[in-house]
Amino acid sequence: MTFDIILQAIVGGLLIGLIYALIAAGLSLIFGLMEIVNFAHGEHLMLSMFSSFWLWSLFGLDPVVSLPITVAMMALCGIATHYLLIRYILHAKMLIQICATFGLSIFLRSIAQLLWTPDFRTVDEPLLEGRIELGPLFIGQPQLAAGLVCLLAFAGLYLFVTRTETGLALQATAQDRQAAEILGIPSDRMFALGWAIGLGCVGVAGAMMSNYFFIFTDVGVNFALFAFVAVALGGFGSVIGCLYAGIIIGLVEALGGLLIDPSYKLLYVFAIYLLVVIYRPQGLFGRY
Repeated sequence: MTFDIILQAIVGGLLIGLIYALIAAGLSLIFGLMEIVNFAHGEHLMLSMFSSFWLWSLFGLDPVVSLPITVAMMALCGIATHYLLIRYILHAKMLIQICATFGLSIFLRSIAQLLWTPDFRTVDEPLLEGRIELGPLFIGQPQLAAGLVCLLAFAGLYLFVTRTETGLALQATAQDRQAAEILGIPSDRMFALGWAIGLGCVGVAGAMMSNYFFIFTDVGVNFALFAFVAVALGGFGSVIGCLYAGIIIGLVEALGGLLIDPSYKLLYVFAIYLLVVIYRPQGLFGRY
């Protein structure tokens, strides 16, 4: 096996890892803010991909062009999810919260199968197609664009959370919602904003993935699974931890499948996860 092949796998792992990271960041933000795990995260990713597909199919808008529309629609979906479901279970037992979001995932997937059938769909002749040759490397333009856009979105999310008054208000609400309310920060609005941002991240990832990935009703399952692993690996509530964890997962998946056996590439990811859970249960960037 030559070095060129290994380098090709590393680049591919980095690009898919950036997508994992952004999806996980939305999940981590919601958990860090409300301590609620969104088990419907994968279905929200599926909705974002179908949104891009139907905007292309019905109105001729390429997923890159319709990216802001998809993100806005997913943000509105996040706000609706909060006000129609989450705020009613906010103070309920954890088991009720798990059942609620898990039930939401089943509901969304069932509705999608009813409306759109389980058929596989693709966006034909997108603006981003073909590949770029950099010496021995071959990089698909859709994959490269998706990775870079996800990285930019991640950077924007990090700067928003750490450098703006609204972002600091989100952090304050996450640390102590009662103290934040005493200071005049409306926790209910912060929770709705958290859901809007969390699903907006999924909207960015889904829109960019729809350029080159099959679109079907179960598309979000594996990505959501990796997102949960990335959140646990990076540390629950740590946005920056999701970036490193997503890249680690992408590299382990790509290199493990190349160097050992592709049939067990999921096993390698979960093996890393189990090691972290055993020896550092708070994650790479989490706290006890």
